[in-house]
Amino acid sequence: MTPLCRFCRAPLTETFLNLGDQPLANSYLTPEQLEAGTERAFPLHARVCGRCFLVQVDDPVAADEIFDEGYAYFSSYSASWVEHARRYAEAMRARFGLGADSLVVEVASNDGYLLQHFVAMGVPVLGIEPTLGTADAARAKGVPTEVMFFGAETGQALADRGARADLMAANNVLAHVPDIGDFVEGFRRVLKPEGVLTFEFPHLLNLIEQVQFDTIYHEHFSYLSLLAVEQVLKAHGLRSFDVEFLTTHGGSLRLFCAHQGAGHAETEALRALRDREAAAGLARIETYRGFAPKVAAVRDEFLAFLDKAKAEGKRIAAYGAAAKGNTFLNYAGVGRGDIVAAFDANPVKQGRFLPGSHIPVLAPDKVAEVRPDYLLILPWNIKDEIIAQLAYVRDWGGRFVIATPHVQVLD
Repeated sequence: MTPLCRFCRAPLTETFLNLGDQPLANSYLTPEQLEAGTERAFPLHARVCGRCFLVQVDDPVAADEIFDEGYAYFSSYSASWVEHARRYAEAMRARFGLGADSLVVEVASNDGYLLQHFVAMGVPVLGIEPTLGTADAARAKGVPTEVMFFGAETGQALADRGARADLMAANNVLAHVPDIGDFVEGFRRVLKPEGVLTFEFPHLLNLIEQVQFDTIYHEHFSYLSLLAVEQVLKAHGLRSFDVEFLTTHGGSLRLFCAHQGAGHAETEALRALRDREAAAGLARIETYRGFAPKVAAVRDEFLAFLDKAKAEGKRIAAYGAAAKGNTFLNYAGVGRGDIVAAFDANPVKQGRFLPGSHIPVLAPDKVAEVRPDYLLILPWNIKDEIIAQLAYVRDWGGRFVIATPHVQVLD
């Protein structure tokens, strides 16, 4: 049976990239789970809609199975991401005059990494977060947080009790929802008439041009262009009026949105981005064809590097037990015989094993004990932060490696 577009319901007949069966990218295995051998894998097949050009994967796994109490992503373990959030809070307060009489609502507020900065400014906040562990971490920081999945119904419930927002933030979550229309409708109901909504999401154009295929995994249901997002906004009474370009996650957009009738003027930057996407062919189905061979070339180049390094007796480890890394390793068929360990600062992941590849996850202080010859940086989007933290790897001749879009050995 042909699947239908999760937004416009057109038949999805065009493949963007088929990554085969993969485990859930953020489901790290305990020793007991590894021993039991009950890990499941699910199809990871990205298609593109020929009508609205929304790139999307099937949803064989319910969202509440992915974002459950064992969900292991905590935003605050990336210092650069917390700093990114602090700069955002300061900029939004200055631009939109937020104060003690305002309300800032963040959807997918995680462990309070962003809202904590508004709290420190004396601006009232409310976090909406579906996973209990991260919500508890946010509350411990003094960030009021409700555990729920956000959408039209929960948005209406918030509005009915008077939770109307001057600013709503949704960072790297628009791609994470199976029903993108219902999700966006929730914002329309909570946002004040002149309120502002900002979405941050990795830009599909960067994914295509830089072959960032490892950002494709089950919890990312959609892969977003301005072209596709503006169609969803319009269908739910919203519009974009400005955009900023961010370096986060390999190149992201921060899209400023408001009600259709709000007074926020459209900027030249937004019009220029529409023109850039048009020039790149994002409204032509041919643009999306031919991506898969580029991905296969990245995999083959990395496997050749791995084979050569192993033949030379080199030890390879990985840094950053990131979801994108799991997509990459599992697509490449890499396992414990290839990479001796993965290091990660998140204690929730330490002592567990990467999904699929079953590589053990160790604390960063174990790097000096393992002394790898090559340290593969899986979350390449924060490679500069990681290299600065682990500069001592060079003391024993260790070198850093990036695998996408080409293998790079960094001295």
